[in-house]
Amino acid sequence: MMGPVLRATLLRVLVVLLCFGLLAPIVIVAIASFSGDGYLKFPPESLSTRWYARFLGDPRWRQAILNSFLIGALASALSTLIGFLAAYAMLRGRLPLRRVVAALLLTPVIVPHVITAVAIYFLSARFGLVSVRPWIAVAHSVVALPVVLVILQSALRTVDPALERAAMVFGCTRWGVFHRVVLPLALPGVVSAALFAFLTSFDELVISIFLAGFRSETLPVRIWNSLLLEVEPTIAAVSTLLIAVTTIALGIDALLRRRRGEGFPGR
Repeated sequence: MMGPVLRATLLRVLVVLLCFGLLAPIVIVAIASFSGDGYLKFPPESLSTRWYARFLGDPRWRQAILNSFLIGALASALSTLIGFLAAYAMLRGRLPLRRVVAALLLTPVIVPHVITAVAIYFLSARFGLVSVRPWIAVAHSVVALPVVLVILQSALRTVDPALERAAMVFGCTRWGVFHRVVLPLALPGVVSAALFAFLTSFDELVISIFLAGFRSETLPVRIWNSLLLEVEPTIAAVSTLLIAVTTIALGIDALLRRRRGEGFPGR
């Protein structure tokens, strides 16, 4: 039998290999994005920022990233609002068939995105909503809502119901309890849910392919179309920027969680 020292060493080696396997493609894409060659190649023969300049100087790429940010912000706000109200109602209210409602809200995680995308496309085509950015945000909020719901249910469980009852005893209305007690205490979780909802929308491809069209082309759709026509280092530059956006969002979330832990040392 292996000793504890050998098992611990093998476990460390396995963790290092897994981390290397996960990070290696990201590093390769980031290095390739600074290639000075006219085609995607690794390792690059020369280094340059020409593909970042081409990305930022192309109106179609700029419009695509603007569409993604706008749709992502709208989807994040909508899914966070609905998810917060749903999570609070399921935890504090006395809803009949609560588990059935929760299962229905989590259905988009189980159902393949292509099925959801086809269903939303037929609904959108009937009412002429294809290429309408606010409607695309609504469609994205459907797949972001389960993520928001799970995060906010966890955040609201840390809010002591006794604090709400105490506020009501001292004359606070239900709305006052909601926005003066519950919301401030759950705010780090709300911000975290909004960030993950934004990332879910920002990275959504399947639904966007069906709904975006030419006028509301999002960044993932623009990348997809570019890959179908040609593989150029601009794709690597865009992918590196997407990785940077995701890293920043996760860093903000980690900072909020750390502050939340410092604010509640007993939890």
